[in-house]
Amino acid sequence: MTTAPAAVPLREADAEARIGGACFTTGPPGRVGVELEWLVHDRIEPRRVVPARRVDAALAALEQPGSTALPGGSRLTREPGGQIELSTPPAASLIEAVRATATDLTVLRSALAGEGLTTGGLGLEPFRDPPRVLHDPRYGAMESYFDRVGPWGRLMMRATASVQINLDAGDESTGPAGYRYRWRLAHRLGPVLLAAFANSPLWRGRRTGWVSTRQAVWARMDPTRTRPPDNHPTDADPRAVWTRYALDAQLMCVRRTPPAGWDAPGGVTFRSWLRGALGEHRPRADDLDYHLSTLFPPIRPRGWLELRMVDAQSGDRWVVPLVLAAVLMDDPVAAEAAYAATEPLTGGRAHPPAAVWLRAAQRGPADPELGRAARACFAAADRALARDPHAAGLRRVLADFADRYPRRGRCPADDHPDPDRTAAAPARRVQRHHTTHQADRPADPPIEGRFRP
Repeated sequence: MTTAPAAVPLREADAEARIGGACFTTGPPGRVGVELEWLVHDRIEPRRVVPARRVDAALAALEQPGSTALPGGSRLTREPGGQIELSTPPAASLIEAVRATATDLTVLRSALAGEGLTTGGLGLEPFRDPPRVLHDPRYGAMESYFDRVGPWGRLMMRATASVQINLDAGDESTGPAGYRYRWRLAHRLGPVLLAAFANSPLWRGRRTGWVSTRQAVWARMDPTRTRPPDNHPTDADPRAVWTRYALDAQLMCVRRTPPAGWDAPGGVTFRSWLRGALGEHRPRADDLDYHLSTLFPPIRPRGWLELRMVDAQSGDRWVVPLVLAAVLMDDPVAAEAAYAATEPLTGGRAHPPAAVWLRAAQRGPADPELGRAARACFAAADRALARDPHAAGLRRVLADFADRYPRRGRCPADDHPDPDRTAAAPARRVQRHHTTHQADRPADPPIEGRFRP
């Protein structure tokens, strides 16, 4: 692959070559990583807004440059609403990934506990309306961009948390280890993972009518960067599909020298920028790389595949989606079983349409078609783990979850009872108390029992 030097304005052909080569780094699959986002709550009064200074104090030792406090090598970052993200380096095996992540998470939780804080295991903050605590130009431009279509971008930035699973893109073969097959399988599994682990049924102290309100929020945002690529024939090359998606996504921000803001003009795609839409300001390679970092579909190729559709889980249940996805993607026999089990979701195309993702977010495994696929996928992963004598512990964790949830047509969201009036009243008082932090927020429409994308 040949690309233009970083300082030279890109031609459209250069951009296409760069996207196709950088976003699908091929090789034998096997490495596993995970990124765990957590809401941060006060241990005694979980509905209180947690000031950033308390989180700063808790994490000071872990965030020092050169710190080795996280023995598994994970990296800590913050999200705009104060959420914490623990990102692991790629591990050579699933068992190694689980072990290293659990070790670092123990250290993180201990540090938070020292300041009276804890990690909240939900995909969406159920009661509070957190203020934005990060104020760099990227997040200012993101808010301005998303505000054009409503309050949902701010809600995503400030109040959501997820389990993101990172797996190798695959090699050049045509079978289960190949990047083409793995791209299709990841998109087929996406609604199944979303349904099985849906865990965000509440917002502002009320049920929303969705088991994954977090995914409903994503569905209300800019579809050029948050939904899967348009459905395409099964023989389409993922490189071409993703290149088209990336170039036709609108610009979220344009980096400028301070004090200039990063807001991008409305309706300008990266492709139109390449063609001169911003006049003399032509994009360079680093502008393209930055643009790619502002795309948020449920499966994002970044050299590897990021699976981004899973709600945050309570306690240590983050292990289950990581195990399920890694086994179904990396074990060839399990991959073929999962591919067959998810075929009814696709309508004969490469991956399930948007309507299936919405059904997964609203009904979870209670949807008959998604429930059957989820049970078949858990069974395929169980059979694969049974063939590995070192995976007995992971198999038990997977089986326990399957028995409690998908085999009963349930998901973690079903564990959360409807808040009663006693619980709802303090939530409203907290919101009134903190309105000074949200004066710049667009008014939110009422839920009225349903949260419609």
